[in-house]
Amino acid sequence: MFLVTSKEVRRLVNESTITPGSGAPGAPIGSVAVRTFATHQPMTSAHTMKTMDGLHVNATAGNEMGRESTHFAAYDEVPEGHFYDPDAEYEPDPEYAATLAPDAARQRRERIGPTGRPLPYFPIPGPLTDHGPAKIIAMCNQKGGVGKTTSTINLGAALAEYGRRVLLVDFDPQGALSVGLGVNPMELDLTVYNLLMERGMSADEVLLKTAVPNMDLLPSNIDLSAAEVQLVSEVARESTLQRALKPLMNDYDYIVIDCQPSLGLLTVNALTAAHKVIVPLECEFFALRGVALLTETIEKVQERLNPELELDGILATMYDSRTVHSREVLARVVEAFDEHVYHTVIGRTVRFPETTVAGEPITTYASNSVGAAAYRQLAREVLARCHAE
Repeated sequence: MFLVTSKEVRRLVNESTITPGSGAPGAPIGSVAVRTFATHQPMTSAHTMKTMDGLHVNATAGNEMGRESTHFAAYDEVPEGHFYDPDAEYEPDPEYAATLAPDAARQRRERIGPTGRPLPYFPIPGPLTDHGPAKIIAMCNQKGGVGKTTSTINLGAALAEYGRRVLLVDFDPQGALSVGLGVNPMELDLTVYNLLMERGMSADEVLLKTAVPNMDLLPSNIDLSAAEVQLVSEVARESTLQRALKPLMNDYDYIVIDCQPSLGLLTVNALTAAHKVIVPLECEFFALRGVALLTETIEKVQERLNPELELDGILATMYDSRTVHSREVLARVVEAFDEHVYHTVIGRTVRFPETTVAGEPITTYASNSVGAAAYRQLAREVLARCHAE
């Protein structure tokens, strides 16, 4: 359930306007920690890595492949006096690193995350011995262009990297998720539309294997736009997607649905099927104002259709700590949603549009970039929240 009601969200957004120039460079709210990066050589023994100021430590150990991995077991279990740097094993993207917060030393000392809160430790998850039943996550925001599709692709790829079986559902008639994974929607004979509307259609007939191991796709194209009209006359029309996904639940650990940018019947179907909602939110004031309407829709679905639905988190995207506006919007989101705001923040980088052209996730296209590291951290945070339940 929500910590604040949709009315309170509206009040927080409407009663306090964003005042240009009221922020200060290097302010803790909205500052992305500048981290010390190092190129690691294969190692076979446990070791620690310290930054030059001696205040930041990564406790790591080598594994059989020579790659470092962490071994703290619990969600917030970090040895006393140690601070975990989730991106220290990755080489930064120089262009993206230039957007990071100016006060690097302060960020390293205090380990303040980009949301202005202390950054918890999110452990690297261990392998699974069996799979399923799946947690269904709806990636939802009625405003377009906020990073829903990019987040769906890269969160799914990062979860798959950690050994989870992932199914991505393209539930947008524009088919952007399919395009982002190298699929031409116009050449598809069968899509999620057929799975929804045709009796006897098996999900195996529609499923596509992606280039990412452990990650599959239910593709979409413009045909799906007809479903919104045709479902109106169906019995229990809000539960159509839920029924279509039910046979797949035991085959996957996570099913992530990329919703269309509206609050229509297709989005209500996704919310009815989902256990959790992630709301990608561009760090821009118009995007913030639309969240109040979305929370009202989620509350209605909770009350009338899906009592298990929960808001898992608000994911700040397209963040640029160099701008006062981004920092102030992020601060307002944290004020309104508090612990429902992910500690992970996705910054702006040219790598993301490049991955769309390449038709692959950033975790494979630019594996060592900070953008890839951010989505790996998001995957660990999502897994940690699910494990904590």
